[in-house]
Amino acid sequence: MDSATVAKGSFLALSLPVILSACQRSQQALEQGAGFRVFEADEAADLTAIAARIIPTDDTPGATEAGVIYFLDTIFAEARRASQLALLREGLGALRGQLTTGGRPIHELTEAQQDQLLRDNEQTPFFATMRYLTIAGTFSLPRYGGNRDKVGYQLIGYEDRGAWSAPYGFYDADYAERGE
Repeated sequence: MDSATVAKGSFLALSLPVILSACQRSQQALEQGAGFRVFEADEAADLTAIAARIIPTDDTPGATEAGVIYFLDTIFAEARRASQLALLREGLGALRGQLTTGGRPIHELTEAQQDQLLRDNEQTPFFATMRYLTIAGTFSLPRYGGNRDKVGYQLIGYEDRGAWSAPYGFYDADYAERGE
């Protein structure tokens, strides 16, 4: 799946340099035990719950373990993202407004209730944005702050060796030897 497909319908599109920069700052926030820069505690808890339903924790780590909420907080802390932060909060408010659970926050719902709420809102820009940013925060390069403890790599079975040895590239040599 390419980034255009993942970001489709999102009210926020990010370039690779922006994602890498956000990852680096979110890694610093994680390491320093920093508080959130833009999210209130209840917003962070609800956004964490939503990200955790997009990439859940089961027999493997998910978005929560990858530190996606810090990635989100870093993205939306930029002054130029104020209008997108307002849209995110508006979308979160609309989602909360659909609840008939006596005012309980999203993070206090059961997983089944959270899943149903998100399924009912799959086609909204809010959900598209959360899906896009959850994936970006989970699978970004660890050295830039996303993908904490290489959680994303574990999920896709990627072996991070740092350097690869032969037979890397042998396909090209074989192709050249055959004169093709």
